[in-house]
Amino acid sequence: MTDVPVSRLKGQLMITVERLTKRYGTVTAVDGLSFEVGPGRVTGFLGPNGAGKTTTLRVLLGLAAPDGGSATIEGRRYRDLPNPAQTVGAALENDCFHPGRSAVEHLRVVATAAGIPRSRVAQVLGLVGLTEARHRRVGGFSLGMRQRLTLAGALLGDPGVLVMDEPLNGLDPDGIRWMRDLLRHLAAEGRTVLVSSHLLAEAVQTVDVVVVINHGQLAAQGPVAELAAVTSTTRIRTPDTARLMDALDGDGIPARLAEADTVEVRGADPDRVARTDAAASVTVLELTRHTENLEELFFDLTSDHANDRALEVSPS
Repeated sequence: MTDVPVSRLKGQLMITVERLTKRYGTVTAVDGLSFEVGPGRVTGFLGPNGAGKTTTLRVLLGLAAPDGGSATIEGRRYRDLPNPAQTVGAALENDCFHPGRSAVEHLRVVATAAGIPRSRVAQVLGLVGLTEARHRRVGGFSLGMRQRLTLAGALLGDPGVLVMDEPLNGLDPDGIRWMRDLLRHLAAEGRTVLVSSHLLAEAVQTVDVVVVINHGQLAAQGPVAELAAVTSTTRIRTPDTARLMDALDGDGIPARLAEADTVEVRGADPDRVARTDAAASVTVLELTRHTENLEELFFDLTSDHANDRALEVSPS
């Protein structure tokens, strides 16, 4: 892979979203959302379509004004960054091209507007695998090629922060593998990389950390490996649900009422749950353990019946 010239110190830029709220009329697209994205890792920003991912990214990039809270880069709003194009590379849309221009012409226009040397154009075209197609008109590009050209534009300023919205859309299996390798390479250089997606199965093979949102609120966050470790669920069927919930809460075990006669505990040792049941003299009709895969966990966290409490996993 062609090396990306690192023109300034990476590893110091952090994305911070703090109590962010954004409304469109009567619709609350983002509702008190808070999370951080650090350098050196690929962070997946996950959630179903309509969860508020794109709205959050638009506020972060200064394309929409928040109604509350903030979204900053290195503690500053995008519009307050001294050299935004050389600090943040954004790849949000892949249809903002003049169809009659070639790839190289498009990037030269972007570079000139951002005050970036034109010599950088050839470098990013090589990085995204479009050197041979550089003189082709963009109007004839496939969706996957447009994704690559969008990424090339985001990388023109050699940014320390890279923000991408659904970058795997339109890529074939080889393209997805290429994108994964490139994102990991960029993160390994110390860049802060945030990638949104509604496809968990694809994303978890690419990212190191996930931030999952649903209905504009945080549903889960943490390293993928740690999140996978808490997918074990214990279900207790009992006529004493209220007493059991109180006992589990007193023992520091988060639980929720899954059904009228069933309490559900995620991530806790089933033996510890059983001992808590016995100590509280709770009548247990059935105790079962279910191990979810990440797809099941994602569906549970983003379903309309998801628990109100966000699942947070601390890094090891």
